[in-house]
Amino acid sequence: MKPSLLVLIPLDGGSLADISASFDLIHAPTPTQRTEAIARHGETIRAVLTNGTTGLTAAEFDRLAQLEFVSALGAGYENIAVDHARARGIVLVNGAGANDDCVADHAFALLLAVVRDVPQRDLATRNGVWRDALPMRPTVSGKRLGVVGLGNIGEKVARRAAGFDLETGYHNRQPRIGATSRYFESVLALAHWSDYLIVATPGGASTRHLIDRAVLDALGPTGFLVNVARGSVVDTAALAAALKAGAIAGAGLDVYESEPHPPEALIALPNVVLTPHVAGTSPESIAATVRNFIDNATRHFAGEPVLTPI
Repeated sequence: MKPSLLVLIPLDGGSLADISASFDLIHAPTPTQRTEAIARHGETIRAVLTNGTTGLTAAEFDRLAQLEFVSALGAGYENIAVDHARARGIVLVNGAGANDDCVADHAFALLLAVVRDVPQRDLATRNGVWRDALPMRPTVSGKRLGVVGLGNIGEKVARRAAGFDLETGYHNRQPRIGATSRYFESVLALAHWSDYLIVATPGGASTRHLIDRAVLDALGPTGFLVNVARGSVVDTAALAAALKAGAIAGAGLDVYESEPHPPEALIALPNVVLTPHVAGTSPESIAATVRNFIDNATRHFAGEPVLTPI
């Protein structure tokens, strides 16, 4: 008999079919479906697949009496009640490493788009505006790039920066052994040094509004911010005020505090580029994250160590 698995996130038909080969799947990607599935199947569910944004609450853990395995599809797990799970001995895993390249690629897509003003120049071209009527934009190469969070994704961002002849610095809670980028003991110091600041740190209470008005002021009127981490890391109100006042030059955001709704304070601003939390999604990355989940879950239910424990 296949283990019963509750999937709380949207997945395409191919991914669901791959998972169904090994698990008795209950797909509940909406809040209503989620509540109904837990009420109806809570006594039999042994595994849950979610993500950092969707999470799994302590109250939901308590309603899943047979639960023994929980996976976040991507790297983030900030809304999973981790301490509650560990107190019950539930195995926790994530998708660390499976979509890092995709996120790092997207970070640079946002950086290039906002520094070179690609969306506005595309619109101008469609409206018949020639280059002589447009202000020149900075060269991306040869500047200083600060990375907030030199984990797997941050390291890949730094490696891509080398191709643009960017000098790189970073901030973590502790220096990373073997890192070739310059370490800064605070985000504020990193922002003072940087021309560009890419945020790739985990979300959660410890990093909420880590990028605040002081950091934005330190980045300065020629500085650019990119966030591919979690919306909670950046103070949206402070960012909107800085963009409107010219305290920073621009921002590229794949994540924001109001998800899934667009950030009302930012959508009308010409110096911000927005994408709908898609940095980690591509056919290749989704296939890799689903495969990582299946491998972890299969190993767990076979009594073997998981590959990417939280």
